[in-house]
Amino acid sequence: MKNICKIFLLVLIFSNFSISQEVKDYVKYQEPRKILFIGNSYLYYGDSLHNHFKRMAEEYLEDYDGSASVKSATIGGARLKHHDVERLIKPKAISSIEKFDLIILQGGSSEPLTERNRQEFTFYAKKHIESIRKNDSKAALYMTHAYVKPHKDFKPNQIKLIYDIYTKVGKENNVLVIPVGLAFDYAYREIPGIKLHKDDGTHPNLKGTYLAACTVFASVFEKSPIGLEYDYFGLINEEDKIILQKIAHEVASTFFQSSIN
Repeated sequence: MKNICKIFLLVLIFSNFSISQEVKDYVKYQEPRKILFIGNSYLYYGDSLHNHFKRMAEEYLEDYDGSASVKSATIGGARLKHHDVERLIKPKAISSIEKFDLIILQGGSSEPLTERNRQEFTFYAKKHIESIRKNDSKAALYMTHAYVKPHKDFKPNQIKLIYDIYTKVGKENNVLVIPVGLAFDYAYREIPGIKLHKDDGTHPNLKGTYLAACTVFASVFEKSPIGLEYDYFGLINEEDKIILQKIAHEVASTFFQSSIN
């Protein structure tokens, strides 16, 4: 089962090797301190992904104040078109931050699923990325996870549609793509019985949010999350913590075609 999962993942990633190289170069030479997450409920479920990420960053970076440096702007059910990115990234629009080094854009869960939605996603991603670049900041795309049963829009191998549009838009705009959706898919294929969604089949549960935070950490810092002590104050048990950290490491290492230490 393990080898089958790895082959599936490698086939997807090697089919778009060029983006892996471009993203790898970006990650290697940048280590952002001021970071903004923009998205919807996928980010704020589980006590907000940015809270988990900032605590991981605090553990990794010396003298880092995550509360002052990592922010999140979310709208329930939002797609990329619903966010006023130009306003959000203005000096002191959020807290006292003058300029964010990195803005992570998370699209709506249904945006990859129809041709019309994909066209809209492509348009607004480009628009927002251009605004971010004019602000002398970096942009990244947060690849969403697929639905699972019993969600009404669940379909087998839905991650392929999500992967295709996020890597396509990432390549076209030369920005980092954070493979959270692949991490979820890999976990479900690799570990029978694991549950990363809430009962609605769409929102992440606490384990899902923790896995997503580990994947963002690995992608942004090109640093393995394996060994991080952070466990959400004991609410993620030791066994789950190790499993989720290893999944994030495996997926990020393979996706970026690099050795993440």
